Amino acid sequence: MVRGAKKTVDQSGRALGPRALHTRQRLLDATRALLEERSLRDISVVEIARNVDTSPATFYQYFKDVPEATLQLAEQACAEIPALVAKLEEPWGGRKGFEAARELVAAYFDHWDAHRAVLRLRNLASEEGDRRFQRVRRESIQPILEAFAAKVTDAQTSGRLSEKIHPFAAAAALASMLERLAAFHREIQAFGAQREELVETCARILVQSATGRSAP
Repeated sequence: MVRGAKKTVDQSGRALGPRALHTRQRLLDATRALLEERSLRDISVVEIARNVDTSPATFYQYFKDVPEATLQLAEQACAEIPALVAKLEEPWGGRKGFEAARELVAAYFDHWDAHRAVLRLRNLASEEGDRRFQRVRRESIQPILEAFAAKVTDAQTSGRLSEKIHPFAAAAALASMLERLAAFHREIQAFGAQREELVETCARILVQSATGRSAP
Protein backbone atom coordinates (compact mmCIF):
# COMPACT_ATOMS: atom_id res chain seq x y z
CA MET A 1 0.00 0.00 0.00
CA VAL A 2 1.25 3.47 -0.86
CA ARG A 3 2.28 5.45 2.20
CA GLY A 4 -0.45 7.86 3.19
CA ALA A 5 -3.13 6.05 1.15
CA LYS A 6 -6.49 5.71 2.83
CA LYS A 7 -7.10 2.23 4.18
CA THR A 8 -10.34 0.40 3.46
CA VAL A 9 -12.13 -0.47 6.68
CA ASP A 10 -15.24 -2.36 7.73
CA GLN A 11 -18.20 -0.87 9.59
CA SER A 12 -16.34 -1.10 12.91
CA GLY A 13 -13.37 0.84 11.52
CA ARG A 14 -11.08 -2.17 11.28
CA ALA A 15 -8.69 -2.27 8.33
CA LEU A 16 -9.43 -5.04 5.84
CA GLY A 17 -6.99 -7.73 4.81
CA PRO A 18 -6.70 -9.22 1.30
CA ARG A 19 -9.42 -11.84 1.82
CA ALA A 20 -11.89 -9.33 3.24
CA LEU A 21 -11.10 -6.86 0.45
CA HIS A 22 -11.84 -9.59 -2.10
CA THR A 23 -15.20 -10.37 -0.47
CA ARG A 24 -16.07 -6.68 -0.27
CA GLN A 25 -15.29 -6.20 -3.98
CA ARG A 26 -17.41 -9.20 -4.93
CA LEU A 27 -20.33 -7.63 -3.07
CA LEU A 28 -19.75 -4.35 -4.91
CA ASP A 29 -19.58 -6.15 -8.27
CA ALA A 30 -22.85 -7.91 -7.50
CA THR A 31 -24.44 -4.58 -6.57
CA ARG A 32 -23.25 -3.01 -9.83
CA ALA A 33 -24.64 -5.90 -11.88
CA LEU A 34 -28.06 -5.61 -10.23
CA LEU A 35 -28.12 -1.84 -10.71
CA GLU A 36 -27.77 -2.43 -14.44
CA GLU A 37 -31.00 -4.44 -14.34
CA ARG A 38 -33.31 -2.52 -12.01
CA SER A 39 -33.72 0.53 -9.81
CA LEU A 40 -31.93 0.99 -6.51
CA ARG A 41 -35.12 0.68 -4.45
CA ASP A 42 -35.79 -2.75 -5.94
CA ILE A 43 -32.45 -4.23 -4.85
CA SER A 44 -32.15 -5.95 -1.49
CA VAL A 45 -29.15 -6.87 0.64
CA VAL A 46 -30.37 -10.45 0.67
CA GLU A 47 -30.24 -10.62 -3.13
CA ILE A 48 -26.77 -9.08 -3.31
CA ALA A 49 -25.43 -11.51 -0.71
CA ARG A 50 -27.08 -14.49 -2.40
CA ASN A 51 -25.45 -13.59 -5.72
CA VAL A 52 -21.98 -14.01 -4.18
CA ASP A 53 -22.91 -17.04 -2.03
CA THR A 54 -22.62 -15.24 1.28
CA SER A 55 -24.96 -13.93 3.97
CA PRO A 56 -26.59 -10.54 4.58
CA ALA A 57 -24.56 -10.37 7.79
CA THR A 58 -21.40 -10.36 5.69
CA PHE A 59 -22.73 -7.49 3.58
CA TYR A 60 -23.41 -5.48 6.73
CA GLN A 61 -19.84 -5.96 7.87
CA TYR A 62 -18.75 -3.70 5.00
CA PHE A 63 -21.74 -1.49 4.15
CA LYS A 64 -24.54 0.19 6.09
CA ASP A 65 -27.03 -0.37 3.25
CA VAL A 66 -27.34 -0.64 -0.52
CA PRO A 67 -27.03 3.14 -1.12
CA GLU A 68 -23.72 3.11 0.75
CA ALA A 69 -22.47 0.29 -1.46
CA THR A 70 -23.55 2.36 -4.46
CA LEU A 71 -21.62 5.32 -3.06
CA GLN A 72 -18.51 3.15 -2.88
CA LEU A 73 -19.01 2.17 -6.52
CA ALA A 74 -19.26 5.87 -7.42
CA GLU A 75 -15.99 6.51 -5.59
CA GLN A 76 -14.32 3.71 -7.53
CA ALA A 77 -15.49 5.31 -10.76
CA CYS A 78 -14.15 8.65 -9.53
CA ALA A 79 -10.71 7.08 -9.11
CA GLU A 80 -10.52 6.74 -12.92
CA ILE A 81 -10.81 10.49 -13.49
CA PRO A 82 -7.09 11.41 -13.17
CA ALA A 83 -6.23 9.19 -16.15
CA LEU A 84 -8.91 10.96 -18.20
CA VAL A 85 -7.76 14.41 -17.12
CA ALA A 86 -4.21 13.58 -18.23
CA LYS A 87 -5.50 13.51 -21.84
CA LEU A 88 -7.23 16.83 -21.30
CA GLU A 89 -4.07 18.42 -19.94
CA GLU A 90 -2.06 17.53 -23.05
CA PRO A 91 -1.57 20.31 -25.64
CA TRP A 92 -4.44 20.25 -28.13
CA GLY A 93 -2.66 21.86 -31.06
CA GLY A 94 -2.17 20.13 -34.41
CA ARG A 95 -2.86 16.54 -35.38
CA LYS A 96 -1.27 15.07 -32.26
CA GLY A 97 -3.29 17.37 -30.05
CA PHE A 98 -6.50 16.45 -31.79
CA GLU A 99 -5.71 12.76 -31.32
CA ALA A 100 -5.37 13.42 -27.58
CA ALA A 101 -8.78 15.11 -27.59
CA ARG A 102 -10.33 12.21 -29.46
CA GLU A 103 -8.74 9.72 -27.05
CA LEU A 104 -10.20 11.69 -24.14
CA VAL A 105 -13.70 11.54 -25.58
CA ALA A 106 -13.46 7.83 -26.41
CA ALA A 107 -12.12 7.08 -22.91
CA TYR A 108 -14.90 9.13 -21.32
CA PHE A 109 -17.48 7.18 -23.32
CA ASP A 110 -15.86 3.96 -22.09
CA HIS A 111 -15.95 5.30 -18.52
CA TRP A 112 -19.68 5.86 -18.77
CA ASP A 113 -20.28 2.51 -20.45
CA ALA A 114 -18.50 0.74 -17.59
CA HIS A 115 -20.31 2.63 -14.81
CA ARG A 116 -23.52 3.83 -16.47
CA ALA A 117 -26.04 2.81 -13.80
CA VAL A 118 -23.85 3.97 -10.93
CA LEU A 119 -23.06 7.33 -12.51
CA ARG A 120 -26.70 8.02 -13.29
CA LEU A 121 -27.63 7.20 -9.69
CA ARG A 122 -24.75 9.40 -8.48
CA ASN A 123 -26.06 12.33 -10.50
CA LEU A 124 -29.68 11.78 -9.47
CA ALA A 125 -28.83 11.48 -5.76
CA SER A 126 -26.63 14.56 -6.04
CA GLU A 127 -29.41 16.59 -7.64
CA GLU A 128 -31.79 15.41 -4.92
CA GLY A 129 -29.46 16.86 -2.29
CA ASP A 130 -27.54 13.84 -0.98
CA ARG A 131 -24.30 15.44 0.18
CA ARG A 132 -22.34 12.19 -0.02
CA PHE A 133 -23.04 11.84 -3.72
CA GLN A 134 -22.62 15.58 -4.25
CA ARG A 135 -19.08 15.25 -2.89
CA VAL A 136 -18.20 12.38 -5.22
CA ARG A 137 -19.71 14.16 -8.21
CA ARG A 138 -17.77 17.32 -7.37
CA GLU A 139 -14.53 15.37 -7.01
CA SER A 140 -15.20 13.78 -10.40
CA ILE A 141 -16.03 16.94 -12.31
CA GLN A 142 -13.77 19.54 -10.70
CA PRO A 143 -10.48 18.36 -12.29
CA ILE A 144 -12.19 18.27 -15.70
CA LEU A 145 -13.58 21.78 -15.24
CA GLU A 146 -10.19 23.11 -14.17
CA ALA A 147 -8.44 21.53 -17.15
CA PHE A 148 -10.99 22.92 -19.63
CA ALA A 149 -10.83 26.35 -17.98
CA ALA A 150 -7.04 26.32 -18.27
CA LYS A 151 -7.29 25.65 -22.03
CA VAL A 152 -9.78 28.48 -22.47
CA THR A 153 -7.59 30.87 -20.48
CA ASP A 154 -4.56 29.93 -22.57
CA ALA A 155 -6.52 30.53 -25.77
CA GLN A 156 -7.64 33.93 -24.48
CA THR A 157 -4.07 34.87 -23.60
CA SER A 158 -3.03 33.93 -27.14
CA GLY A 159 -5.86 35.99 -28.64
CA ARG A 160 -7.75 33.02 -30.11
CA LEU A 161 -10.83 33.37 -27.88
CA SER A 162 -12.79 36.41 -26.73
CA GLU A 163 -12.06 37.80 -23.29
CA LYS A 164 -15.83 38.02 -22.80
CA ILE A 165 -15.94 34.24 -22.36
CA HIS A 166 -15.67 33.24 -18.71
CA PRO A 167 -13.27 30.26 -18.54
CA PHE A 168 -15.27 28.29 -16.00
CA ALA A 169 -18.59 29.01 -17.69
CA ALA A 170 -17.10 27.67 -20.92
CA ALA A 171 -15.60 24.74 -19.04
CA ALA A 172 -18.98 23.87 -17.51
CA ALA A 173 -20.64 23.96 -20.94
CA LEU A 174 -17.99 21.73 -22.50
CA ALA A 175 -17.95 19.26 -19.60
CA SER A 176 -21.76 19.08 -19.69
CA MET A 177 -21.75 18.30 -23.40
CA LEU A 178 -19.10 15.62 -22.94
CA GLU A 179 -21.02 13.98 -20.10
CA ARG A 180 -24.39 14.06 -21.85
CA LEU A 181 -23.01 12.54 -25.04
CA ALA A 182 -21.21 9.85 -23.05
CA ALA A 183 -24.30 9.11 -20.97
CA PHE A 184 -26.74 8.94 -23.88
CA HIS A 185 -24.67 7.96 -26.91
CA ARG A 186 -26.61 4.70 -27.24
CA GLU A 187 -29.90 6.58 -27.47
CA ILE A 188 -28.44 9.12 -29.91
CA GLN A 189 -27.28 6.29 -32.17
CA ALA A 190 -30.96 5.64 -32.91
CA PHE A 191 -30.85 8.83 -34.98
CA GLY A 192 -28.09 7.40 -37.18
CA ALA A 193 -25.01 8.88 -35.49
CA GLN A 194 -22.72 5.99 -34.65
CA ARG A 195 -20.37 5.93 -31.69
CA GLU A 196 -17.27 6.70 -33.78
CA GLU A 197 -19.04 9.67 -35.38
CA LEU A 198 -20.14 10.98 -31.99
CA VAL A 199 -16.60 10.72 -30.63
CA GLU A 200 -15.18 12.49 -33.69
CA THR A 201 -17.79 15.26 -33.58
CA CYS A 202 -17.49 15.80 -29.85
CA ALA A 203 -13.69 15.96 -30.04
CA ARG A 204 -13.81 18.56 -32.82
CA ILE A 205 -16.29 20.74 -30.90
CA LEU A 206 -14.18 20.51 -27.75
CA VAL A 207 -10.96 21.46 -29.53
CA GLN A 208 -12.48 24.38 -31.41
CA SER A 209 -14.39 25.69 -28.38
CA ALA A 210 -11.63 25.27 -25.80
CA THR A 211 -8.63 26.37 -27.88
CA GLY A 212 -10.00 28.61 -30.61
CA ARG A 213 -8.24 26.42 -33.18
CA SER A 214 -9.86 24.47 -35.98
CA ALA A 215 -9.48 20.73 -35.55
CA PRO A 216 -7.32 19.22 -38.35
